[in-house]
Amino acid sequence: MVAALAARFRDLDLAEDAFADTCERALAVWSDAPPRDPAAWLYAAAVRRAVDLKRRAAVRARLKPDLPPPEPDPEALLMAADRPFPDERLGLIFACCHPAIAPEARVALTLRVVCGLSVQRLARAFLVAEPAILQRITRAKRKIRDAGVPFEVPGRAAWPERLEAVLTTLEIAYAQAYQDAAGASEAAELGPEVLRLSGVLAELLPDEPEVLALAALVRFAEARRPARLDELGAMVPVSEQEPDLWLSPMIEEGARLLDRAATLRRPGPRQILAAIHGAHLSRLETGVTPWADIVELYDALLFFRRDTVTRVNRAVAAAEAQGADAGLAALETAGAPRDWLPYQAARAALCATAGRLDEARAAYTAALALDPPPAERLFLQRRLTALQM
Repeated sequence: MVAALAARFRDLDLAEDAFADTCERALAVWSDAPPRDPAAWLYAAAVRRAVDLKRRAAVRARLKPDLPPPEPDPEALLMAADRPFPDERLGLIFACCHPAIAPEARVALTLRVVCGLSVQRLARAFLVAEPAILQRITRAKRKIRDAGVPFEVPGRAAWPERLEAVLTTLEIAYAQAYQDAAGASEAAELGPEVLRLSGVLAELLPDEPEVLALAALVRFAEARRPARLDELGAMVPVSEQEPDLWLSPMIEEGARLLDRAATLRRPGPRQILAAIHGAHLSRLETGVTPWADIVELYDALLFFRRDTVTRVNRAVAAAEAQGADAGLAALETAGAPRDWLPYQAARAALCATAGRLDEARAAYTAALALDPPPAERLFLQRRLTALQM
């Protein structure tokens, strides 16, 4: 029957298998109530089916539509420009870091609005007076208002022009959280948050070496957290920490991220910072800290960042590698403000090592007057007490 019907409708250019499909459907319907004239029913059904197929083929030939797109990959959907960020807070950071706003102002604004840092803490982070930070934030808000800058999460095409400000925001936010070894400040919750956000960003941008490096250095720093306090709650400097307390899985994760960044062959400051953290962590394997290598890394970092923080940290490393006098000489040329806690703490330690005890006591006293966090206060007070005995 199928062959006969196919022969009857060859002018419709339909194959026998189309009629076979019609027959199979008919048999399924007839199982309960077959028609009075099965051949006529099948003939009419086949005609309708053939005509329908013929019309569809003509429409397809005329319109020639594109092939249906492949099933989208879930990860690709996250990366699409018209899709929202997979993380709300990260999206807000990108939104705040609008290129129409001056770089230093957009970072300050983002840290204030999205990360919740106080003006006082921001002033300390940027080593400027509080009125200067307020002026930056006010200027950024005025720019947004007057220029009609849209506050919206940007598409992927706009990420590159905002990325540096986003990375700086996350870096400063984490530094503020890490300063308090006991986690007692209002910035403490930013530590685990930046750890998470840096991981999300590394997944979104796996070919950006500075993104990978930021994620690596945060993991290197977090790996040392269990060793940062002694049994009395005092801060323990990294050079005196017990390496067995460091978190090996987190160190390994950071090392993989930094290795990946190195293969991309686009060096940057965060890669050097992560390498400095990694050099400290190498004591877990070697038993010694490679201070000479760390000084060289700081010298390399100075090509990217000739700021006070880098210079003071280099001075401390130079003291370990070359002696306290070399460290003090470098510290005095770092340009650090005298009311900056890290400067006074570093100077106190170096003066004590150099045997300049009166200067050390004065520096420890000055550091304690700058309102250090509880764990650091206990550490500084202990060192001052030891010098007074």
